[in-house]
Formats: sequence, structure tokens, C-alpha cells
Amino acid sequence: MTEHTEPRGRRPANDGPKAAGRNRAALVAAAREVFSEHGLEAPLSAIARRAGVGQGVLYRHFPDRTAAVTAVLEENVRQIEQAAEAENATFPAVLGVLTWHLVESAAFIGLLHADRAGNRSGIRAHALTLSGRVERALRKHLPPGHRLGSADDLVLSVAMVSAAVTGPTHEEREHRALAAWRLLGVEVGPVRAFGG
Repeated sequence: MTEHTEPRGRRPANDGPKAAGRNRAALVAAAREVFSEHGLEAPLSAIARRAGVGQGVLYRHFPDRTAAVTAVLEENVRQIEQAAEAENATFPAVLGVLTWHLVESAAFIGLLHADRAGNRSGIRAHALTLSGRVERALRKHLPPGHRLGSADDLVLSVAMVSAAVTGPTHEEREHRALAAWRLLGVEVGPVRAFGG
């Protein structure tokens, strides 16, 4: 009887539970990219392929589309909150992180317009909570007397900029976002992910 074994180095070792965190992070990053490129109705199988995992792994982490969208939204908001908590954080720097997420994530733009979405995706209340967290992170660094300091001006300006983030390429979306901030007379720091 001949024992069949895989050649060394051909298949990665099964890391079991250690791989779960890596797989989830890869799935969230892939979901952000796929949703940005193809919209929120993109096939979930495209997310699994982009992350380099099987569909079973995808469904273990995200049993449905709502769970995948929610995970992307949570990660976006978490990064904005981290940027706001960073040492020497400034309003322009936090806006730069927010703008990066606007450019990179169609799901995040949907969050900022959750009040218009109705109950379509089943995550409206959660999206409104996350939107409130974004506003609190930004307000933490909003200088006294800033042009966006009154009433709903901050939330309205973010929604206006997010509506301007259109275009087939990353560069075009970023250009339009920065142009919208300029038109509003608002300084934005470097457009990048937190820690990037």
C-alpha cells in the first residue's frame, strides 16, 4: 500500500483557530474592495476568492451579506475612532482617514446615507449608530468656531462629500472628494487608512 502525501510546501499547514483572525481580516479587506468595485450586491463568492479562502470560511465568518457589510462598516468606523484617539490627532488628520474610507468603501458611503436607505438591508439602525460614532470622533477634534461647528453642518458636509465620491478609479474618487472638501473650505490631512 502506497501512502499518498502532498509534496512539502505545496499546501499551507492548518493553523486552526490561529488562522481565524487572519481569515476574518482578509475577508473584511476583500469585502471592502469588492463592494467598492462592484457595489453592495456583488457576489459573496467574489469576496471569498479575493480573500483567498473557500466559501465555507466566508460563511463561517459572515453567514449573509448583511454580516459582511456590517463587518466592513465596523472596521471603517473603528479606524476613524482610532485616528481620533491617536496622540497629536487633528481634525484634518481624522478627516483624511474618513476621506480614505469614503474613497475605498461603497458600504461606508451607504452608512452615511442610512437615513435615506429605508430598511432595505436590515442594518439601518446599526448604520445610524455607526454614523453617530463617526460624528463623535470628528467632533472631538473640531476646533472651536470652525465653519462646520454649528448644528448639523458637520454631518451634512460629510454626506455632501460622500455623494461627490464617484468615478471608476481610486484616483478620480479621491480627486472628487478632495475637491468637495476644498469647495466647502475645509482642510483635509493626508488621505490614508489609519496607520498607513
